[in-house]
Amino acid sequence: MWRLTKVRHKSGRLGGTLEEFKLKRREQERALRQARKDNQLVSKRLLLSEDEEHEVNMDTNSAELDVVSLLHKLQHSNPEREFHMRMLSKALRDPSMQRCFVKQENSVHLLVGFLSGSDAQCRLQSVRCLHELSHSPHPNVAPACLPATPYLLTYLSGQSTKFTELCLYTLGNLCPDNDVIKGKLLAQGIVPALATCLENQRHNPAVVEAVAFTLSQLLQTKDEAAKTVSMVLTSRLPSLLLSVLNPDPEFSLGPAIECAWCLHYIACSSVDNTALLTHGTLTHCSSLLVKLGEAVGDGNKDEGLELLFCPLLRIVGNLLSSCPAEELATQLTDSRLVVTLCSMVQSTIQTRPSLARESLWVLNNLTAYSADFCSALLTHNLVPGLLQLLSFSQGINTMVLGVLANTAFRGEEFCVTLTQLGLLTALSATLKMTDQEMVSLSLDVLFMLVVATPQAAEEFIRISCLSTLEALQYNSDGGMRRKATYLLEHHLLS
Repeated sequence: MWRLTKVRHKSGRLGGTLEEFKLKRREQERALRQARKDNQLVSKRLLLSEDEEHEVNMDTNSAELDVVSLLHKLQHSNPEREFHMRMLSKALRDPSMQRCFVKQENSVHLLVGFLSGSDAQCRLQSVRCLHELSHSPHPNVAPACLPATPYLLTYLSGQSTKFTELCLYTLGNLCPDNDVIKGKLLAQGIVPALATCLENQRHNPAVVEAVAFTLSQLLQTKDEAAKTVSMVLTSRLPSLLLSVLNPDPEFSLGPAIECAWCLHYIACSSVDNTALLTHGTLTHCSSLLVKLGEAVGDGNKDEGLELLFCPLLRIVGNLLSSCPAEELATQLTDSRLVVTLCSMVQSTIQTRPSLARESLWVLNNLTAYSADFCSALLTHNLVPGLLQLLSFSQGINTMVLGVLANTAFRGEEFCVTLTQLGLLTALSATLKMTDQEMVSLSLDVLFMLVVATPQAAEEFIRISCLSTLEALQYNSDGGMRRKATYLLEHHLLS
């Protein structure tokens, strides 16, 4: 017999027979998140000084910019040392020059000498040289910079904003190249150094963005991710990230976007999401989503808003699955969150379908874990808009139907309302689709409706959909054949 506890769509806590479906969905979501992350995130950043922004396209083949001759000149004290350092930093923008430089004996140690010296201008120029090297596409260049990292970390407590930014972006650029580098940076104390820097500079948007960029690079590790995340969770960084995750209209959204990505990497690692919940991460991020949704609704077309939406959605979606059921009502109190999510789906489904899917994923988790948010869908009259999305492909319709299924699962009152809003008519169309997963899920939803209320069965017969079910009795999929037959024999023709 086909029992309600066997319904496959459900991804909530209401049954222990759904683990296979949950695992499949999580694997799909993980693959989608990874693909989108690879396409969206910048791995390295090059920070130019104001006087250099118009001098990028230089002839680095000239004798003046030859790194070997510049190194020779820098090894001997002369009044033009600062000038030669500037020339060297510009020469190192050429990837071939970068490889040439690190092959020279004691080249990096020469920079470290200037970095640890008393001449402020030489310190600045040495960091610029290291920054250019950290931006290199060649994997053997970054490890050569390791002798300089203790000094870069020390200078994070400095007073100069530009100098601190340079140190931070240099450290951040070094992280993606090699997990060995990340391990050494962790051992050298990069986590507490970043926490102190963020705490001291939390009112400086440029430095906040640079700290968060470096931390996000550190968190994107292939090996020993749990170790890195654990160190971050036991530091002051989670609370500090949340404290600065408040977009300031007077500045760009860059700092908030970078901080949100950091919290996303921590949340998706699932190392200790209880700690994030304790810090109020779920409450803060969901409230911020509502505020951003209102801003978009009021006509704010800042592209940064959409860039901020993506990591916030992933944080909320991941933390929902970690939040104990008894605590969810206290963590999420604003029912307008479902309005925001549905609005985002409607506004991005044509232009940015990946963001629409992210919003639906969160909406699916919300309705799976909370009857209150299922009620909110009905209270705010959001179901008609969702029904219109059932004709979309690329996984959109499946996720929408999953949300409606979660709502129907709540019982008779919900099923009656869904029937009145036209869900049965929508199912009559989805049952004819070629997408087998969509048809199977439609049968599950239909089963819930006709079991919950006899009026649903009567309405389904009235709109002449029995022939569709009868045809499904001959489907190539045995599971669908059994479901269609069971519905006909026990609920529609009996």
